[in-house]
Amino acid sequence: MNTGFNRREFLLKSSSIAIGGVLLGSAAMERPAAAASGIKKGACIGVLPEEMTVLEKFEVAKRAGFDGVEPNTLNSADEVKQYKEAAEKTGVKITSIMNSDHWKYPLSDNDPEVVKKCIEGLKTSMHNAHDLDAGAVLLVPGVVTADVRYAEVYRRSQDQIRKLLPLAKKLKVIIAIENVGNRFLLSPLEMARYVDEFKSPWIRSYFDIGNVVSMGYPQDWIRTLGKRVCRVHIKRFEPGTDHPKFDPKDRRTQGIDWPDVRKALSQVGYSGWVTAEVKSGDENYVKEVSARMDRIFSGQNPV
Repeated sequence: MNTGFNRREFLLKSSSIAIGGVLLGSAAMERPAAAASGIKKGACIGVLPEEMTVLEKFEVAKRAGFDGVEPNTLNSADEVKQYKEAAEKTGVKITSIMNSDHWKYPLSDNDPEVVKKCIEGLKTSMHNAHDLDAGAVLLVPGVVTADVRYAEVYRRSQDQIRKLLPLAKKLKVIIAIENVGNRFLLSPLEMARYVDEFKSPWIRSYFDIGNVVSMGYPQDWIRTLGKRVCRVHIKRFEPGTDHPKFDPKDRRTQGIDWPDVRKALSQVGYSGWVTAEVKSGDENYVKEVSARMDRIFSGQNPV
């Protein structure tokens, strides 16, 4: 028995298996990881090419590899019909509804008539979400200003949102509170407290990864908010925003440690929509946004 030959054969075969495993692993990392993790990939309607019909935009989203689209508030039955038909024809889902009136008419405003307009717009968004099977509405709960104190925003917004809980339950639509540049809910601990105080499954968090960079770390917010997160916005990763001093070894883009963000989402068991909220572009741009998201979902840097 030629043990030397057998040993060499074994080593060659072992090396081939090892190399093949590395190559397979590398290829797997290049494939979209969203489906395997349960994460669903969406794009805000404003990301898709302008001057197109709703159906054409959905078709672009599908070709780019997006699973869903997030519209703004739809104020007519015809708009709702267009989105419903586009979703049915393409198989691209509606991720949620981005409420449109909460900046122009803040829920926390001093003027009751302004608050009333905000409530009306939010109700419209909630009915949109129900009719389009979106399941959630993004809400900026209020805005702190020189004339509206922080404590007033906290109290007023909660009071108004509580009045909407019966409708949310009836429609089976979550009111998802977004962290945004409104000088309000400035830490993950406070956001968690704010959501928990409703004691309702119909109030949760819409976490925006890019919006906390100036005041914290998105992975910290994700780990703190945990199961409270029902939707995620993603930005600061798209073409044109690459950090001028980007170093692949530093694992960051625009101050964000993307591999750790992906790890945090996995650790809290998040498997919902992650929706790109970036500027509009042509189809090639949309495809690059989608590809960068795939790399993030795979635990890599987007560039």
